[in-house]
Formats: sequence, C-alpha cells, structure tokens
Amino acid sequence: MSLPKFRAKQIYTWLQVSGVMSYDEMTNLPKSLRDNLSEKYPIRGCEIEKKQVSELDGTVKYLFRLFDGEFIESVLMKYKYGYTLCVSSQVGCKMGCVFCASTKNGCVRSLYPGEILSQIHAAQRDIGIRVSHVVMMGMGEPLDNFENTLRFIDLAGADDGLNLSIRNISLSTCGVVPKIYELMERHYQLTLSVSLHAPNNELRSKIMPINKKYPIEELIKACKVYSETTSRRISFEYAMIKDSNDSDECANELANLLKGMLCHVNLIPANEIDESGHKRSTDSRLKRFCSILNKKGINVTVRRSLGSDIDASCGQLRNRHKKEIS
Repeated sequence: MSLPKFRAKQIYTWLQVSGVMSYDEMTNLPKSLRDNLSEKYPIRGCEIEKKQVSELDGTVKYLFRLFDGEFIESVLMKYKYGYTLCVSSQVGCKMGCVFCASTKNGCVRSLYPGEILSQIHAAQRDIGIRVSHVVMMGMGEPLDNFENTLRFIDLAGADDGLNLSIRNISLSTCGVVPKIYELMERHYQLTLSVSLHAPNNELRSKIMPINKKYPIEELIKACKVYSETTSRRISFEYAMIKDSNDSDECANELANLLKGMLCHVNLIPANEIDESGHKRSTDSRLKRFCSILNKKGINVTVRRSLGSDIDASCGQLRNRHKKEIS
C-alpha cells in the first residue's frame, strides 16, 4: 500500500496487543486509511454469540461466531495462578473420537491464526482480565491445522504481541505421529499433551479411529523421542470411561506402557454427552486406577472438573445452538 513502515507497527499493535475488532478503533490512523483497510482487509475475529457462567466455580463457556457464520467454543477457567483459556483450532473435528461432541458433525474448516488468537482477546475484553495460560484442547486437532497452529504460537509468544510465555501453552493431540516429529523440530518449550485414553491398540482403536493409522507403538515411540529431544515432560490425557478403559488391568498395562518415560498422566472423568452412551467412571474406580499408577511409579493426577453445570466439554454448546437455529 506504499505506506511508511511505522504504519505497519501501529496496525500490528492494535491487532496483536489490543485485539481490536474494527479499524475504527485504530485512532492513530487517518480515517481514509481506516476506510481503505476495512474494505480490503476485513478483520476476522471472534464475536460472542452466547456465554454461560458456571454458578459452581465461575468457569465461563463462550460460543463464538466467526466471519463466515460458523461457530466455535472456548472455555475460560480461573485457577490460583491466574486464568487459563481453552481454545479451539478448527470448526468441528474430523478425528472421530467416540466420547467427543466436537467431532459429531465432522470438520468444516481450520481456523486462521488470527481466529485462534482472537479467542484470547475476546475473553480478556469481556471479563477484563489477562489470560496467562492457554490450552489447545478445544474443538479440532491442532496438528491437523499445523502451520496455522504454529503461527498462532509465534504470535501469542511475541514480545511485541501478547507476550505469553510459550511454557504456559499446552498443545493437545490425539496422535498425529508425523506432525509430532515436525513439532519437535521447532523446539518450542510448550507442553505436549497426548490424548491416549487406552493402553492397547484393540481398545484405543475402538474409541479413537486415528489409532488404526498410527498405532500405539508408533505414538509412544514418537512421544519418547519428543521428550528426549526437547527435555519436556509429556502429559498423557486419559478420559476414564465406565466399564471401558478403567479396569485394574488397564491401569497396570498403562503403567507398563509408560514406564521410564518423562511423563505425567492426567486422569479425566469422562464428560457424558448426549450423542454418546459412554458414562464417566465412578469416584472409587478413579481412585483405584490412580492408586495403581502411583504404586507403579507413574506421576498421575485427577483433573478437577470445572463448569459441569454449563456444558463445558467442547462441542456441546455449538451442537445445541446449531439445532436451535436450523
């Protein structure tokens, strides 16, 4: 546009630091330039369509509307150390995990880097807080949107942007093995969270179709190489499903599978969704499973359930809203 370089810096600051949704908010730009930019380069941010606030713990569930009329979800959670936002990376998901509401209608498209970043800006603007931690565990598979995900990480961690510590970003994958190796080459100091949910191929293939393409042996090998190369601990997510993957045998098999790895197991009481017949494990089963892993020397915790009264598991609010407006 043949503009002075300082204009680019001004626009970048408005977008990446302030998170504005309109060029009209860029008050240090001439109106003629704002009008020109609005016409040629529309800002594709997230706008709040619906919002639910938990009466139990203050967790906030957002349904965001995108520029093309599609919807995604984010969840804002408050901890002692600050606010964590769970962001989406795609509109829907193609991975087909049986216990997940996000995947029930497939994947419409991947999000642009700015659309992922805009979820943070929208939550901060709405509540008036600073998000200190981000988990990419919302709708979609981040490694299936690889380049846009990496661009988002770079933007979020930029000193002249949100200046979010990369160590405070967790990226969750269901196990796209080739992309785990590619991510390793970037040497990000983020936390890699792997959705495991089963200790063997037979069981994992039943609940996670991706296991048929990248079996558990290949996945665990990639995780070991990733951990050794980056010196970062892997976090294994394990949704506890009643009478499916929560037996003593599964616990012992899981402990043997992960023995000797720099890792942590996060046991998650499975969310019960309308589209699935799966039920969460009982509290006594959770405790028993956790005890077995502990005795086998595996670092394990049980994730605290937040927002249980507001459909906080990703995909539920979007699916319900689409039914309402169709």
